[in-house]
Amino acid sequence: QATLSELGGGLVQIGGSLRLACTASEPSFSTKAKGWFRQAPGKEREFVASISWNGGSTYYADDVQGRFIISRDNAKNTVYLQMNSLKPEDTAVYYCAADAHISAQAIATITPMSLIGYWGQGTQVTVSA
Repeated sequence: QATLSELGGGLVQIGGSLRLACTASEPSFSTKAKGWFRQAPGKEREFVASISWNGGSTYYADDVQGRFIISRDNAKNTVYLQMNSLKPEDTAVYYCAADAHISAQAIATITPMSLIGYWGQGTQVTVSA
């Protein structure tokens, strides 16, 4: 069973930066659209950003647009989420996801999210004063 593994979470001060990385266990993931989602305590999981298989198209949630950057390195089977100007409301568990049959644009709006085929285990990001 192919897997996704996230790294890079942690505690950061308001206004700081973090870079998350999600590495796939199989090279075939280089052909899949990928996305980042997050879930804060007591809230539903929400879309953050997505990227097409070749990195040519990216999509962002309104509240991270201009602060977060999604990118990928298919040679390393890895997708990144650079998070800048972090706010307390960015505190959440961040999950990466991938699917060969759903476009990056569709990942942004798909319902239910469980239709996305592969998910990582999540990494905690905490933003504090």
